[in-house]
Amino acid sequence: MAADMLELLSEHACFGGMQRFYSHPSSAIGLPMRFSVFVPAQAAAGKLPALVYLAGLTCTEETFMVKAGAQRVAAELGMILVTPDTSPRGAGIEGEAQDWDFGVGAGFYVDATEPPWRAHYRMYSYVLELVALVTAQLPVDAARLGIFGHSMGGHGALVLALRNPGLFRSVSAFAPICAPRRCAWGRKAFSGYLGSAEAAWQQYDASALMASRQAPFPGGILIDQGLADKFLADQLFPEAFEQACGQARQPLRLRRHAGYDHGYYFISTFVEDHIRFHAAQAVGSSIN
Repeated sequence: MAADMLELLSEHACFGGMQRFYSHPSSAIGLPMRFSVFVPAQAAAGKLPALVYLAGLTCTEETFMVKAGAQRVAAELGMILVTPDTSPRGAGIEGEAQDWDFGVGAGFYVDATEPPWRAHYRMYSYVLELVALVTAQLPVDAARLGIFGHSMGGHGALVLALRNPGLFRSVSAFAPICAPRRCAWGRKAFSGYLGSAEAAWQQYDASALMASRQAPFPGGILIDQGLADKFLADQLFPEAFEQACGQARQPLRLRRHAGYDHGYYFISTFVEDHIRFHAAQAVGSSIN
């Protein structure tokens, strides 16, 4: 199968559009990868803005589409939704499925440089490959792309947006890992995938990246964080990103919500706000 060939695995009518699941051979990963796409009915008339969602630890390309309830508002607004898997599958690396927070389901959206992970665990490059693929093969307007994500995927969304501001017009996140060099999840992933030289980790740390930039997203960034999130104090560090945004003069709306935890009940509550935020950014409106 050619690298740009999509295999349709299944499709389901949804809010007047189609929810589809695909497989394709990935050049970045060197293995087949799966992703999901919701295409609203408006695509019949031409290309539409698209929103890439990066899921968190242990999730797949299906998790967001099944649990978040995002298709209804995406159908209303004419937004395509794209969700990749969270890691390679079937790389055959000894112990890759041993830990829930490293290896399978935990690619961390980095390009591994350490053996044996560097051959296949290249999720940063894979997201960029997937964006190019869906732009070429599906009715996606390349000039109107946004990216968002949850937890590990929120980390990935912030990093990919900050490193590719010309590609992504907008970025938001749910409970992102904002300073992975400071938390156990990030340090475990980075040391395993990138090695012990911490200087190499900075390129995948959203707070460090933001601190070295100057208002890369003048239309604003939206982050939602639950205050009942058990990972908030030790793993997420939204205050570090908030401080970096202040230093970079980056407009940020960091909303803190009492009673909400880290899961999809939280995400489904606020996902409409995020899709409307990205839709407004796609037509040039700001966060304020």
